[in-house]
Amino acid sequence: MNSFTVSTLADNAGINLETVRYYEKIGLMPKPKRKESRYRIYDENDFARLKFIIRSKELGFTLKEISELLSLRIDSKTKCGDIKKLADEKMRDIEEKIKDLRNIKKHLEKLATQCIHEELSLDDCPIVKSLTS
Repeated sequence: MNSFTVSTLADNAGINLETVRYYEKIGLMPKPKRKESRYRIYDENDFARLKFIIRSKELGFTLKEISELLSLRIDSKTKCGDIKKLADEKMRDIEEKIKDLRNIKKHLEKLATQCIHEELSLDDCPIVKSLTS
């Protein structure tokens, strides 16, 4: 079984080594074994867990949600439906964010169309006025 130092593990995962240390601190990654020199030593299981965390973050899961996913992953009673439930909740959250972003875009477009004279002073700028009123 391959072993990695923290910097090798981070490099192979494409993240900063401080991120690995942070994940250990908050319990997403287990405390690593250490050499006599006190260097952290990770194995392939640690690398697989780290990739799971990274992929989960890429899908928009929060660190708290990832912790829950990891707990479910090691529970022998967990069924696919349990994970699907979390994914469905995440999709609802994303849909809500998309809706909010569309509303923000609509408001910005409205403000931008009100700015028909680009040479106006800041005091007369409709965008600035709306932000300060």
